[in-house]
Amino acid sequence: MKNKLMNFLGYEEGEFDKQIFIKNGILSFIGIFGMGFFLSFLILADYGTDPYTFMNRSIAAKLGMSLGNWQLIINVLFLAIVLIFNRRLIGLGTVFNMVLIGYYADFFTWLWKKILPAETFSIQPARAIIFAVAICLFVISAAVYMNADSGLSPYDGSCKIAADGAKKINSKIPFFIVRILCDTLVILTGMAAGGHPTLGIIIIAVALGPTITMVGKFMKHISNNS
Repeated sequence: MKNKLMNFLGYEEGEFDKQIFIKNGILSFIGIFGMGFFLSFLILADYGTDPYTFMNRSIAAKLGMSLGNWQLIINVLFLAIVLIFNRRLIGLGTVFNMVLIGYYADFFTWLWKKILPAETFSIQPARAIIFAVAICLFVISAAVYMNADSGLSPYDGSCKIAADGAKKINSKIPFFIVRILCDTLVILTGMAAGGHPTLGIIIIAVALGPTITMVGKFMKHISNNS
């Protein structure tokens, strides 16, 4: 049974290391929790989120669904693509991402509305400060998750598959170009569903790449000295 599960996730015989799997899984879970937690503040501050959340919130609102329920549905569809074309991109972090982020965001958004004064997210400078702090910590959390090496989210995995396919057509096409095209497509989809993209999308798109690199170097340094 264990061997079948490991083969399903793309591990070859002898590749699986339980200790590394658990450590990376914990880091991935911490990153995912942080993403959902700080995403709730971004939603309430209403200056914008990451492109994928923007699309899902727009479609969910159009359908009258919660973000968590819709995001789980669309993640299952993207997961099918990853399973077909490159299941080695799947890991424990993939499951955490596809199931938990939307529900965390839903829960904490509900919680803050219950326990915090309504003007917390509407008056300045509180709104701007909450947005600035939340977007920085959301990006750092996302970087921790992506550097945990515990599987890509279904959407990120689909973008990676698209980038690999583009390289087969033309080896000079860089990944970031394909990623920008993927993000542009989901933004346009969100706009078609009635959403209005704002500042947060641009900031996250610009800041995420360098932050992933910086956090990755820091995590590698800590690991090498532990």
